[in-house]
Order: sequence, then structure tokens, then C-alpha cells
Amino acid sequence: MAITYPISLPAGGVKQISMNMVNTTAMSSSPFTGQQQVYRHPNEYWQADISLIPMLRANAENWIAAIASLCGQYGTMLLGDPAGATPQGTVSGSPVVDGASQGGFELNIRAMTGSFAAGDYIQIGSRLYKILKDVSGAACTLDIWPRLRESPADGAAIIYTDARGLFRLQKAESPFTYVSPKLASIQFSVIEAL
Repeated sequence: MAITYPISLPAGGVKQISMNMVNTTAMSSSPFTGQQQVYRHPNEYWQADISLIPMLRANAENWIAAIASLCGQYGTMLLGDPAGATPQGTVSGSPVVDGASQGGFELNIRAMTGSFAAGDYIQIGSRLYKILKDVSGAACTLDIWPRLRESPADGAAIIYTDARGLFRLQKAESPFTYVSPKLASIQFSVIEAL
């Protein structure tokens, strides 16, 4: 059976994940006045560094095989922040996108019960977004990061539990180390697949 992308990574085993929100900006300062000019380019993306717990070979091989199946930077995976898998807010129900042709850092939604808290994650399609301000109400506007990748369809589902995004390996290499004959250590970095 052929491997299809995106893959799902094995459950458990993550010791540490560092989620990085990368913004592309440029700044120049006058050498005479110190006055700064800053430009914000339309290129924000996620990057993450992942360390797994040291594990026995039988468990490690599931991870090694999953990473190897990505064929370096070719394949994609779905990945989220394990610490943010459950929202901090009281959101429930089935919120959806409210209106087509949306773009930028705001997203209109409807059919929400409860509230989102700043820092909660949502997923639309295969894209991961972070909510920047507390918000409540059946119909409301979310301030999000990064900007919308594509304009979602009106009525598109908003996933708020175990939200994940589309990532690929940041490097072509897939290293793993055996710290003893039976104990493996695995670390890898990923970048949002755009």
C-alpha cells in the first residue's frame, strides 16, 4: 500500500515541542537620527522543534518509520501543539466560518457556544491558527495568527480540539541516535508546508 500524505505521527512520546511563530519583517534605522522604518512582509509561518522521550527500540521504530516515510522534505504531516490540544476557553458546539472571501488576520465565525481564550488554537482545513484575543458570542470575529492562507468557504468547519496544521521536515535528514543498544533518542524540526 502506498503512503499517502499528510501522515499522522505516532501517539505519545513527545518530551518537548517548541512552537515558533515566524514573522518576516524588515527594519532600517537612520544612522543620524535613529528613526526606524519597519515593513511587515506577508509571510508568517509556523516552525517547531520536537524532542521525543528516550524510548525502547520497539517504540522508537514507529517514530523512525513515520519520519522516514516523509522522504525528507517531500512528504507532509499533521502536527499540533500538545499543550494546546484542549481550548482554554469554554467553546463548544460546531462553529463555522461566517462568509466567503475572507482574508487577513481576522475571521468571522458563527454558531459558536461559549468563548475562545487568547492562545487557543483552531484548524481550518489543514491550516493551524492561534487566537490572539478573548472572544465570545454566537457570531463573532476572531483575531488570528498567521493570516488566512486561503479564503475558507462559507460554512467551513472550525476544529478547536486537537487542532493541527500541515508541516514538513525542515531538513532532508532524519536523525536518530541510540544512546544504548536498546534506547533511542529522536529529535527533529518541522516547518509549515505552504
